[in-house]
Amino acid sequence: MPQSKPNILILMPDQMRADSMSGVGHPMIRTPNMDRLCAEGTRFPNAVTTCPLCMPARASFANGLYSHNHNMWSNLGRMAAHDETFFQILEKHGYYTAHIGKSHYYEHRGKHMRLEEPYMHARGFDFVHEVTGPWATATTPSYMTDEWDRHCLYDVFKQDYAKRKKQGPCSVWPSPLPTDLFLDSYVGAQAEKFIKTYDRDKPFCLFTGFGGPHEPWDAPGEYAKMYPPENTPPPMPAEPLNDWLTDTARERTLHGRVQHMSVEDIRRIRANYFGKISLIDHWFGRIIAACEERGFWKDLLVVFWSDHGEMLGDHGRLHKNVFYESSILFPFVFRWPGRIPQGATSQALAQQIDTFPTLLEFAGAEPSTRCQGRSLVPVLSGASQSVRETALSEHANMGENDRNYMIRTLTHKYATDRQGRGTMLFDLEEDPNEQVNLIGRKNSRKLETEMHEKLFLTLSDTQPNMVDDPGWKP
Repeated sequence: MPQSKPNILILMPDQMRADSMSGVGHPMIRTPNMDRLCAEGTRFPNAVTTCPLCMPARASFANGLYSHNHNMWSNLGRMAAHDETFFQILEKHGYYTAHIGKSHYYEHRGKHMRLEEPYMHARGFDFVHEVTGPWATATTPSYMTDEWDRHCLYDVFKQDYAKRKKQGPCSVWPSPLPTDLFLDSYVGAQAEKFIKTYDRDKPFCLFTGFGGPHEPWDAPGEYAKMYPPENTPPPMPAEPLNDWLTDTARERTLHGRVQHMSVEDIRRIRANYFGKISLIDHWFGRIIAACEERGFWKDLLVVFWSDHGEMLGDHGRLHKNVFYESSILFPFVFRWPGRIPQGATSQALAQQIDTFPTLLEFAGAEPSTRCQGRSLVPVLSGASQSVRETALSEHANMGENDRNYMIRTLTHKYATDRQGRGTMLFDLEEDPNEQVNLIGRKNSRKLETEMHEKLFLTLSDTQPNMVDDPGWKP
């Protein structure tokens, strides 16, 4: 029988699309170790991020709150000191908690990351070995850049990133770093080392945050040429501006499209992105092997997730911070032998905030009174088909005062701006590629009203005093 307090391993790539694994049907990419997690656990293909942007989404994962609760809408500031995290609760419940890699719970401002370790300890981590994501690494030193300095590579890296920034979002070429010192290799090696040397008489919870496949498009060495660009699957086309669209919906549809991005650009970007995922998958395999070697694997609870997806040329866009499926869906897998069905796929709606109560329930810890997430244990145990009817996502697309809200069901998606004006309405059953925005169409008015009501009720239910945004109008 599984122990009452399982060891917990959380594996998190940054900005990874839900469809970018060979085991879920991707026609090109090879991810045998991610596929293994899916084969040994339960996957949620309808996992919707609370915010398609790094810091707000990561804060939601740790503190179980939506952006309108924790008030983080951009990659600025820091998660509040009073925001309880599930790592703190696990720590109090007898766990040794460890963080390796990228957290992004606070804004990186150039000082060495070891100086932020007191903040990370206060967030619930006993052990901290932190790095930034790719872009911030060029300005913020860490234990990783100390290692690069010893190899005379940090300045080389910074010069390369300055060149990429100058040339723009479609810049694609291999990293000047050797594969074994690349950011994701460094993080993977540190996690592998932690597993191999762990000797405490406590169950552990290890969070491992990779920096990739987040842009820039800089896969290293053999991973930069692993996938031929000409063979990459084509992106979803940008949806047409149908004549029934309102002016607001039309403006939002056009905003953020990348100008002068060619088919060849998208192919090169996609091939490089897939290479970065395969490198991370390689390190998944190394970490799994270390767990097997130490005897942890047979009773290890694993969570595999990402903060959001990546547009990757779909709808004429790159990156995230929009409500299209490519941006809001992320890989979400739970694995625990004997307690979670193997090789299963649940169609239930899920969000990263649901990790908080799920892990506490599995660990036998008391639930949080603040957390807005819902435990997925009923779904994972087969007691229920779902725990939520809607998934909520929020972002501030054009600045923090330009907040946008989206509600998604299993069949439809609806979004508004801060003034409550509809910007997006898609029938995901009839139009899974989101090519026909129904906002403003006469025969969709009843559906639009129903979805607006669902959004209003979901926001109300997750905030005692309505919505923590006085500018939002129902």
